[in-house]
Amino acid sequence: MSAPQGSPPPPAGTGYWSGTRRPLNCLIFVIPLLAAYEAGVVWLGGQDADAFRSGADAWLRTALEYFGLNRPWLVPAMVVVGLLVWHIAQQDPWRLSLGTLGGMLCESLLFACVLVVLAQLQSYGMRAWQASAAGGAGAATNAIASAVPAAPAAIPVERAAALAVIFLGAGIYEEVLFRLCLLPMCHGLFRTSGVRPGLAAFMAALATSLAFSLAHYVGPAGEQFRLFTFAFRTFAALFFALLFMLRGFGIAVGTHAAYDLIVGLMLTGAA
Repeated sequence: MSAPQGSPPPPAGTGYWSGTRRPLNCLIFVIPLLAAYEAGVVWLGGQDADAFRSGADAWLRTALEYFGLNRPWLVPAMVVVGLLVWHIAQQDPWRLSLGTLGGMLCESLLFACVLVVLAQLQSYGMRAWQASAAGGAGAATNAIASAVPAAPAAIPVERAAALAVIFLGAGIYEEVLFRLCLLPMCHGLFRTSGVRPGLAAFMAALATSLAFSLAHYVGPAGEQFRLFTFAFRTFAALFFALLFMLRGFGIAVGTHAAYDLIVGLMLTGAA
């Protein structure tokens, strides 16, 4: 059994660069985040734990309930078992490195900060473009100045805890759904249609990134559509897809969760 098409290629060698992409390392890196999220949901919600679940987690659970599978532990168990099956299928050694796991954490924080900077640059550019179209260069300059974020207001501890749990779940399960599941499926579909491997990977990344962005505007809890947020979420999803393919699932999850937590709790109060 080979690795899923469109997933990070089987690592060749035992160095750090390839080690971050090994399913076992990804699993061990993600397990603490997964455990913290699931424990946080139960701690905050108790009998009403589902009210604190992230959107992608809720979608996965709804899909399973359609087939009569509604055990609360089933979704996280599927993530763990899926990565273990992938590890066994690749016949990787059962060997862990604390240095590799520490490096994955550092990379996740670094890439999250990079994405925060890119988000600010896009915000400045979008505001300047809109203002320039409406009122000329002077208005564009004022728009850029107004785009500098003000100091965020303090968030009550209870709300901060709830937001942290939701953001952590989004980082985990959005990567599970859109990168770990849908990206390989789309890549395989394009490959069976005769598309070249490189182009198929790009098309799969783009298709799943557009789906990721659109998903935020669908359903009762969906946001009102805005071009700026749609464009940035598509770009961010492409960023996560690139990380998934080049640096592995674990770093994609870590980056996504860290970005949401930084933006949602430290910068603006909402991701």
